[in-house]
Amino acid sequence: MDHVTLSATHPLNSSTADSALVLAARQQRGEVTPVWFMRQAGRSLPEYRALREGVAMLDSCFNTDLIVEITLQPVRRHHVDAAIFFSDIVVPLKAIGVDLDIVPGRGPVMAKAVQTSGDVAALRELEPDDVAPVLDAVGALAAELGATPLIGFAGAPFTLASYLIEGGPSRDHLRTKAFMYGQPQLWHELCGRLARIAGRFLALQVEHGASAIQLFDSWVGALSAVDYERFVLPHSQAALAMVPAGVPKIHFGVGTGELLPLMGSAGADVLGVDFRVPLDVAAARVGNGYALQGNLDPALLFAPWQVVEASVREVMRRGDVLSGHIFNLGHGVPPETDPDVLSRVVELVHEISSQ
Repeated sequence: MDHVTLSATHPLNSSTADSALVLAARQQRGEVTPVWFMRQAGRSLPEYRALREGVAMLDSCFNTDLIVEITLQPVRRHHVDAAIFFSDIVVPLKAIGVDLDIVPGRGPVMAKAVQTSGDVAALRELEPDDVAPVLDAVGALAAELGATPLIGFAGAPFTLASYLIEGGPSRDHLRTKAFMYGQPQLWHELCGRLARIAGRFLALQVEHGASAIQLFDSWVGALSAVDYERFVLPHSQAALAMVPAGVPKIHFGVGTGELLPLMGSAGADVLGVDFRVPLDVAAARVGNGYALQGNLDPALLFAPWQVVEASVREVMRRGDVLSGHIFNLGHGVPPETDPDVLSRVVELVHEISSQ
């Protein structure tokens, strides 16, 4: 799968090649600075809440028609420059048979935490048939979106490992770190399996029409740079290496300001910067080899519009030094966000960057 080449009819070879997002990811200037939002498809939209009423989260993640419609909703409403397909980072784990559920208000919860070598060995490889409804949705979306790129995504090995070891979300990741430090050989075996699962999932999404991918390492900011390099970097590299050559690769984590140069060395073209580090500071840390994505603080979306506008302009000012900038939030859209504010942010970024 790591030697797959894109077909002549793939969107990256036709409809999305000159899109603002693809150009920015390749450190080329387009007509506008592209905008999309992490978690743009979801609970902030009333049309999403109406569609999801009575449907469990994981059921919706394996329903082709729902995936397509939910993914398209923010594109229609906000006129963002990219769609990110509606899913959850634990979907490939569910697809290979891990007993888990996404509990409202809590997140992914495992029926049994991973603790032993037998638990690790039970994690089998991901096959295309495991995620057939998802891949059908990716293909349908790529066709429907035309010149608007579809971003595929997966959870990075560290974050997936943390969910499996903790049995669910964690604030301190104590069990994860104890496993990592106390059983390093088994840790690397676990993350090696997860890297192949995540990498295969990303590659399959690209094969079916995604024009870019994002690897989410949501919790890796809990680690030091030394531990990241030893315990995480080889596995993130392995996952990203499975994505076909030429496909823009975005890598994002929360609280990762100290890890940005190492995350870049995992093989990303674009580094997602959370709201804690200004874009020009991040650029100085990582050098000229990367485009940057970010990084408006999501909390600012709840401030008066004049504050939002000033903050957007400040992000754009700092991003002006970059050879490639994709405007985004510094984390996901909060569920309580007024959708109209997001639409105004998109319009403002386009207005500023087209001047």
